[in-house]
Amino acid sequence: MKRLLLALCATWPLLAGAQQLTVSAAASLTDAFKEIAPRFEAARPGATLRFNFAASGVLQQQIAQGAPVDVFASADQDTMNRAGEQRLIATPTRRDFAANSLVLITPAQGAPAVATLADLDKADVKRIAVGKVASVPVGRYTQQALEATQQWARLQPKLVFADNVRQVLDYVSRGEVEAGFVYRTDAQLLKDKVRIAMTVGGHAPVTYPAAVVADSRQAALARDFLAFLGAAEAQAILAKYGFGKP
Repeated sequence: MKRLLLALCATWPLLAGAQQLTVSAAASLTDAFKEIAPRFEAARPGATLRFNFAASGVLQQQIAQGAPVDVFASADQDTMNRAGEQRLIATPTRRDFAANSLVLITPAQGAPAVATLADLDKADVKRIAVGKVASVPVGRYTQQALEATQQWARLQPKLVFADNVRQVLDYVSRGEVEAGFVYRTDAQLLKDKVRIAMTVGGHAPVTYPAAVVADSRQAALARDFLAFLGAAEAQAILAKYGFGKP
């Protein structure tokens, strides 16, 4: 009897109609999505959001390997394009929901004077944190920007590659590097520890697409979440964290 009661307790959420939605999202969305979650759950009684935050390329690879995910939110179009080519997403559900900008940051205290990309060539700038180009969108945006100024190859000996944009932010905030490239939304989280030296151009627009994963077992709820991201309440939270409209 005790075993039967335990089994019934374990399945009670299912019997009660509870639905868990797993969202794999770019690391830069962490704070905004954590604030959006309770608003969505309140609007969808019985629904629970579960997040997996990492570099967009890593998330795409996890989905390709069969990770049980319902919604994929990327920090760039290229990664979502690859997911579409691999038929990992339901392409008709894909939509852009936010925009961002690339910035060059330095530690708030004790950093060399850096105000332009040209300053990265200075001898006292010894380490520059960037995202891994193969898997981290901010790394690809950075590469595009530095290639536009013909600095990418020249700066290679100084580059310290990070697993995601938040790791770049950590390296700079702790003073482990003299400079780094992150999104403006990330830099704003640590205003007391990092300084924005400049907004960086010369790269593709930073826009965030999201889509329902093709193998989602909660496809209807996943579509509801995408619609919620585009609605006023979620857009206001994204704006609070510095995201723009796509």
